[in-house]
Amino acid sequence: MNQSQLPAGDEKTRGLHRFAVLTAGATFCLIFVGGLVTSTGSALAVPDWPLAFGKLIPAWEGGIRFEFGHRLAAGTVVVLTLVLMAWAWRTEPRRWVRKLVALAFGLIVVQAILGGITVLLELPLAIAVAHAATAQALLCLMVSIAIFTNPRWSTTPHVDDPPSRIPLPTLAAAMTAVIYLQILIGAVMRHMSAGLVIPDFPLSFGHLAPPYWDEYIAINFAHRCGAVVVTAMVLWTVARVLRAHREVDALRRPALGLILLLVVQICLGAITIWSDRAVLPTTSHVALGAAVLATGLTLTLRAYRILGAPPRAHAIESHASSRVIEREVTA
Repeated sequence: MNQSQLPAGDEKTRGLHRFAVLTAGATFCLIFVGGLVTSTGSALAVPDWPLAFGKLIPAWEGGIRFEFGHRLAAGTVVVLTLVLMAWAWRTEPRRWVRKLVALAFGLIVVQAILGGITVLLELPLAIAVAHAATAQALLCLMVSIAIFTNPRWSTTPHVDDPPSRIPLPTLAAAMTAVIYLQILIGAVMRHMSAGLVIPDFPLSFGHLAPPYWDEYIAINFAHRCGAVVVTAMVLWTVARVLRAHREVDALRRPALGLILLLVVQICLGAITIWSDRAVLPTTSHVALGAAVLATGLTLTLRAYRILGAPPRAHAIESHASSRVIEREVTA
């Protein structure tokens, strides 16, 4: 058996996959807790780093609960990622997967440093947004590792994609990139405290477009326009999946999940405005954006695996067959 083809019954492989899923879930929870810090205005409740008021554990009160809880959650993800890296380097035969896990550990270290700089420099916009961007990138890496370590990944059969101007894997990748960009715009808006500068929804000051502008209104309206673009991209991608590959469960399920998550996300965005940025809907809006991104990435990776180039063994076999035919014709 080729070492790169992992047997479905390999318990070590299954254990690594389960732990990767656990780590990805913990990373998602970390994003929720980070959103909670911003929603409650607790980002500077603990003014020093890496200690908290000069202690390992500060008094558990007020905004300190959210900020220090975020640090504890981050520390938990660091430990889980370290264990995942050690586990992968011991049992995972594919070198590129091991390198991906090492990259994830490096990224979470960068994420922690950015978090510390954010506190020490008192929330500079560029660093705060970079902190949010790396959090989403880390989630994408963790989800990818969980997918790649699934024993079924190496045995997924290839399916032909009907000819089209834009192949489904490319379309899904573009959709995922747009979702990530929309999340970054939302992070800029959130850290600029511009979430309520346009106080009504779905209109803007009673108009389709704001009648007057400044940088805060511009970033808020850009986020709303981004939501329209994301919706269009998701609908386009899901329609392609359901039209051409409805019978492929690995593609249909994340596609339907995207639609459901998108509807809930739009509703949460509206409730966030109508509730004057109440903590729970605002934080849930941040977390669900990450869930939309993770689901879009899942669909993208599966589309490339299922609809992309045929597996290497099949390609080699086809090439060998063509050489035999060529020799027979020449003879």
